[in-house]
Amino acid sequence: MTIEESAAEPRERTAPPRRGAITRWAADLAMGARFAVTGGRESWARTLMTAIGVGLGVALLLLASSAPHAYHAREDRSAAREAYEPGNDTKPKAGPHTIRIAGGNTTFREDSIEGTLLAPDGNSPPKPPGVDRLPAPGQMWVSPALKKLLADHDLLRQRLPYRVVGTIADSGLSGPADLRYYAGVDAGVFGDAHAERVDHWGTEPPDQVLSPGVLLLVVVGCVVLLVPVLIFIATAARFGGERRDRRLAALRLVGADSHMTRRIAAGEALFGSLLGLAAGGLMFLAVRRLVSTVSLWDVSFFAADIRPSAPLALLIAVVVPASAVLVTLFALRGIAIEPLGVVRNATPRRRRLWWRLLLPVLGMGLLVPLAGGFGATSHSRDAETYQAAAGAVLVLIGTTALLPWLVEAVVERFGRGPVSWQLATRRLQLSSGTAARAVSGITVAVAGAIAIQMLFATVQDTQTKLTGQDPQRAQIGMTLDVDNGAQASAALAKYRATKGVRQVFGSVGASVAEARSKATSREDVDVQSITVADCPTLREMADIGRCSDGDVFLGKLSIPYEEEPDFAKPGAQVNLRLDHNGNVITRNPELWTIPRSTRTVTAKDDPQGAENSGILATPGAIDVARLSDPTAQILLRLDPRVPDAAEYARNTGAALTPVPDVYSLTSTTESGQFSAVRKGLFIGATATLLLIGASMVVSTLEQLRERRRLLSVLVAFGTRRATLSWSVLWQTAIPVVLGLALSIAGGLALGTMLLEMVNEPWTVDWTNLTLMTGVGAGVIGLVTLVSLPPLWRMMRPEGLRTE
Repeated sequence: MTIEESAAEPRERTAPPRRGAITRWAADLAMGARFAVTGGRESWARTLMTAIGVGLGVALLLLASSAPHAYHAREDRSAAREAYEPGNDTKPKAGPHTIRIAGGNTTFREDSIEGTLLAPDGNSPPKPPGVDRLPAPGQMWVSPALKKLLADHDLLRQRLPYRVVGTIADSGLSGPADLRYYAGVDAGVFGDAHAERVDHWGTEPPDQVLSPGVLLLVVVGCVVLLVPVLIFIATAARFGGERRDRRLAALRLVGADSHMTRRIAAGEALFGSLLGLAAGGLMFLAVRRLVSTVSLWDVSFFAADIRPSAPLALLIAVVVPASAVLVTLFALRGIAIEPLGVVRNATPRRRRLWWRLLLPVLGMGLLVPLAGGFGATSHSRDAETYQAAAGAVLVLIGTTALLPWLVEAVVERFGRGPVSWQLATRRLQLSSGTAARAVSGITVAVAGAIAIQMLFATVQDTQTKLTGQDPQRAQIGMTLDVDNGAQASAALAKYRATKGVRQVFGSVGASVAEARSKATSREDVDVQSITVADCPTLREMADIGRCSDGDVFLGKLSIPYEEEPDFAKPGAQVNLRLDHNGNVITRNPELWTIPRSTRTVTAKDDPQGAENSGILATPGAIDVARLSDPTAQILLRLDPRVPDAAEYARNTGAALTPVPDVYSLTSTTESGQFSAVRKGLFIGATATLLLIGASMVVSTLEQLRERRRLLSVLVAFGTRRATLSWSVLWQTAIPVVLGLALSIAGGLALGTMLLEMVNEPWTVDWTNLTLMTGVGAGVIGLVTLVSLPPLWRMMRPEGLRTE
């Protein structure tokens, strides 16, 4: 065949090789990623909005995933600095490797300061964590936070007169805000009842088993705090949907099919979410560095403690981009993207209600079997915990899923009204889903907060106990060992001279035994208490009537118990000689005769809530020096007009003894478990509320950016700026009101089920419910105010420009 013939003969065209599914997906996803960064300012703006929104959620998720490690790190450091286990009866003997320790804890205003007094027995005692060498007598090591507090407050320096010789390292502190010191003292200041001898530092961290109510509070709290974050991440993936859909229609015009456009949209969302992952990681690192400077409710962490576990971090890195792709594909399912435009303005298909109701019904179905028996047995506790978490998640997500249907059902019935009202309602009628998504985070947060509040109030009642103390009668108490009446009188005189002390109730107590008893062990002999105090103090302990110095009374309990000793009677002799362990000394007994004029009176609760039965004597009836191992009990009534009156009283106690036992009287006390959970929930709620506020600002700004050209056109045709501002307010307020109403109903339903699970009565604090609802509405109002300046800028004529 000649060259001409071969040239004339038409060549057969070979079809391009058909790409596989994975190749097509990869190519289209890559094209979507290119559109996200090469589509001009609009594409970049949408991508940055998505990245910021996703980044905020990712940062909070990383912080939440760091909570277990941070908590265990604090617990491990706290256990490493403990030296005495209360249940351990094995005590080492004095030697070169032992040290005697005593507590020196105190309180300064609202801050608790933990102190340990050290007195080594030999030349190689164990050192506590974070300390290079033991302080000599009169010296102390302090934490950085306490060092700063001492520098700022002269009143506290007077209480801790030791010279600072070093700073405790991080390994010896539970957190950067930890207030702690180690002070060296002479061994002679320790009484047998005050110090413990140890040969090492460090104990096993306590293995705490949460009560069912506290465990359920933790589970539901985590769900309530994290679900709004997940919802917001899903919402952020849909930012800029209208402009993206118009760009996809242009792709259809040049030959792309519907499946290809969906994959390109998924690629754009995937790129934005990956950028959000990177932004969230940077935000997390920035917050991590600031963590050590923040202390909430006496809880602080070192930056090194904030470290997410590898499995949870990997899960976040996988789930967030996958969620963005799935949400984008789901959103495009109801939109027809054609070559000539996007079919969005047609009458949309009504939202179906059945599957939205199915979610909370399934959630309740998981919770109902747990009613009355949650956490009752340890072997089923883990399974019940996951079941409770899944049920709460379904109820809260179901509540959110109902919101778009509710908004659509309500706004379609709106009609006449002012221009601003018509603009807002028409926008909601055309796109109710966007408005519902904007407030979905608030809906979940308020619903969960109501449920937690109902459970919280009940658990607080069970975890909070009445102490019986009466802070109205006395505010400060102190226990002091004394050798004689002169020491007790001197201590009382110092307190009476203390600034801010209005009245002093002082008594000296000891034990007495029957004079005829030959037994020595406390288990074999009856003993009775004796209290020596002046008449005003005795009136706080019993109904004594008339009283003068030299009187003696026998205090009887209002409800006597069978084992109460009855040897103390008018005219009877008692033995005053007992050692500090309560054993009777029968050799050379110290006998004292109860006067025959002694009257029997009824004991009553003193300001500490204790009934003081036994012998009640005034100083003129018996010399305190005759008592064996006496203890002074001092109660102070403070002057509320004197600032820092309690601090002056604590300083007086520290001047009386190096090991003061000064405490504040309080009417209630709560368990350590509940206190830790309460602080954790408050910290998490604060972070979630900040995220919700920031996310709503981003979401509102994104919606305004989408409508910039429309707003400029309305202003160009004469629409007043105030009218547009009110329309934005109405457009936000209507979904908010509906969302808050739905959240109240969902929260009450979930809270009722949670109370049934822990077998507690139904109760609602309507004041707190109103407050939480008001906070939710306040966040929306604040976001609207923040969005007004950008709204006014977008109404300028420059908004009519286009590319």
